[in-house]
Amino acid sequence: MTTRPDDEGDAARRGGVEPASGDDERGTSAETPEQAGKSASAAGDERNEDSVSSVESASDFEQFRDDLDAVERRIAGEIDPGVRAMVVAGAVFLLLVSLVLPHAGAARGFDVLLNTDVARIEHIGLPSRVFVWFIAVFGIGFSTLALMTRRWVLAWIAVAGSAVASVFGVLSIWHRQTPGLGNYVGAGPGFGLILGAIVAIVLTFHWVRVVWSRTALHLAAEEQRRNAAASAEERDRRRLTGES
Repeated sequence: MTTRPDDEGDAARRGGVEPASGDDERGTSAETPEQAGKSASAAGDERNEDSVSSVESASDFEQFRDDLDAVERRIAGEIDPGVRAMVVAGAVFLLLVSLVLPHAGAARGFDVLLNTDVARIEHIGLPSRVFVWFIAVFGIGFSTLALMTRRWVLAWIAVAGSAVASVFGVLSIWHRQTPGLGNYVGAGPGFGLILGAIVAIVLTFHWVRVVWSRTALHLAAEEQRRNAAASAEERDRRRLTGES
């Protein structure tokens, strides 16, 4: 009688013999506890190394943060007038010219500034003297310093003084056209006075544009600094709490 392959397989199973392929598969797929422990330890070491490297990077950045903040403050305190620097320089030169020209009669700007006998003869009033001193100190002095040093604070002082000078310049022109005590009528406003008042107004306008642009830049820089600090704080919090 002929034996079929199915009958031989059944006989082998009844005899307690299991296929060899099953033993090989279980032997290769099974992992010992020692191997599992080594894998977990290696993964933990990698995580520890990543956290240590992150902390070291953060500490390295903290060492240079003070230097970066100092550089940022120094840059934020400077102005960049650009093309307006030429306009401001030209206005300062014209203010110097206005001091040489007559302000009232024979009294020139320097006579009013130094309160000479010529200025007293022409009955130069208080508005004209205040105007001349303001254009000399702020319009010429602080404007020149601000252009040379590019300091934002000096530019603010220059614009404030030039604004006050503009007001007193207009008041001085009006004062020279108004009769004095006893209906005294002196010489009218000279070309130097009119030129100085106009130049003071122009100088004030351009200084305002320069310092206002720096003010907007300062606000933007402060907003960016606050956002960067908030982001850094959030990253530190996530690193300490272990969040991804």
